[in-house]
Amino acid sequence: MSEAVRSGEGRGRLGGVLSGAAVALGCVLFLGGFIWGAVLYQPYTVPTDSMHPTVKAGDRVLAERTDGDTVRRGDVVVFQDAVWGASPMVKRVVGVGGDKVACCDKDGRLTVNGKSVDEPYLRSTSKGGQRAFEPTAIPRDKLFLLGDNRLESLDSRVHLEDGDKGAVPRSAVKARVDAVAWPINGFGTLPEPPGFAALPGGTSEPGPLRLIETAILAGAVLILGGAAYGPIARRMSSSARDRAG
Repeated sequence: MSEAVRSGEGRGRLGGVLSGAAVALGCVLFLGGFIWGAVLYQPYTVPTDSMHPTVKAGDRVLAERTDGDTVRRGDVVVFQDAVWGASPMVKRVVGVGGDKVACCDKDGRLTVNGKSVDEPYLRSTSKGGQRAFEPTAIPRDKLFLLGDNRLESLDSRVHLEDGDKGAVPRSAVKARVDAVAWPINGFGTLPEPPGFAALPGGTSEPGPLRLIETAILAGAVLILGGAAYGPIARRMSSSARDRAG
């Protein structure tokens, strides 16, 4: 056996070890990413068009399980409150306990604590045409929720005469929506709510969904790459022996 063939076989054994390690690491990342996602996220089907165009009726969204205490202005949340109905609903948090919310300023924008809020995610027909309501003080540990489709959404404005002035308890929140998973042409993370960033407390940091997606994708690449190495290496080794012979 020639020195070149022995050298090739040595490289082949090393390559086999490395490819096996790549497949093993890929499996950890791929399966771990799915498990991580299943623990942190829950899928929901959006029942109405009240959040159009951010999410539409029938959209399948991924919502991060979260404690209502962590929710901030601008978050799109899944919540369930007996006063609003028996089914989970999806709305946007525009005010938290201690805030004073009103609509509208001279440009038709929502105001929070006297400051106008830019909301580029609103349905175009809602801009400048929102239903007006007087400044409303939000009770402690409550959230004021509006739909992005302000002309059609049934939200906190409908419940202003309730004892909590349309607000729901933080404890009613089940999850925070991070992304649209289906349909595929709407796939992606929700747009950031820049208008709330300058208010005290800021906005929520993005969830770990992108990191989970990266782990799953990297795992798939390692698995495919490691699995493909064996046939390629055998073919190259066979060609080397043929040339040596």
